[in-house]
Amino acid sequence: MARIEVIDYDNATGELKEIYDDLLGKRGKLAEVHKIQSLNPATIVHHMDLYMAIMYARSPLNRAQREMMAVVVSAANNCEYCQIHHKQALQHYWKDEERVNTLAKDYTSIGLDEPDQILCELAYHLTAAPSGEQVEQAIDRLKQLGHDDRAILDAHLVIAYFNFVNRLVLGLGVALESDQGEGYKY
Repeated sequence: MARIEVIDYDNATGELKEIYDDLLGKRGKLAEVHKIQSLNPATIVHHMDLYMAIMYARSPLNRAQREMMAVVVSAANNCEYCQIHHKQALQHYWKDEERVNTLAKDYTSIGLDEPDQILCELAYHLTAAPSGEQVEQAIDRLKQLGHDDRAILDAHLVIAYFNFVNRLVLGLGVALESDQGEGYKY
């Protein structure tokens, strides 16, 4: 249960109602992570802009890699809400539910190729100990494998974004949506 007031769709007016209607039109659903920001509607719009830029814009990292890192970060933070949403998104690419579920429990045990393994290591260590030596080592290993600075920046953006969202969700008590059938559309 949310720890702050949340304005639901039926009670939204003005700018918030317009934002909710826009999200419903574009995504097909209204996420609880957006409704938790209902007292400051402009942040919902900026949040979605940031999310779309980090997760969907052109990048040297493919969509599956970005979703994979989202799952690792959310698992490290024990954020069930984001794990469920992003495991569902990763399943769209991997089409292997057991592998996706295992990723959240132990990314080292599923036989990822070396670049993906290192991206997961970076996601975990940047979350657990951001100034630790393992972060620097992961960056060096990614460079040795041919990842350029843009790919490394994009990995950090994904990791930082999910640490941000995990803290909103966990700190404010965002509950998982009751309808977990089909995912969101883009």
